Amino acid sequence: MPKSFIRSRSLAFARQGGNCFYCDLPMWTKCADAFASAHRITVAQAQQFQCTGEHLVALQDGGTNSESNVVAACRFCNVHRHHRRPAHAPSPWDYKQQVQRQMTKGRWFGARVLKTPIEPAVRNR
Repeated sequence: MPKSFIRSRSLAFARQGGNCFYCDLPMWTKCADAFASAHRITVAQAQQFQCTGEHLVALQDGGTNSESNVVAACRFCNVHRHHRRPAHAPSPWDYKQQVQRQMTKGRWFGARVLKTPIEPAVRNR
């Protein structure tokens, strides 16, 4: 992996506050065991929250490893975006919207595993 990509991924992780570009859930970079313990999940589940780098414009499409083209994404989101044939993978922005819709319904892996609370409706008094 080129050093420029590793640096861009690290900068993206910091810029995003350690949260995934797509699902906005926390990620880890150094220790799955510590992440699992902190979030009370298994190490196998924590593996899905490992920070990966995601090119907004793919290298094959003329993208670069620059920090403006690389975001940090959890392994689960990254893998599932590219699980389809490359020609059919949604754009990063379309995919982010799809993930966010699934998150609000509690149907995304991270929302179920980390038991992300859904904002309660504000009641009138």
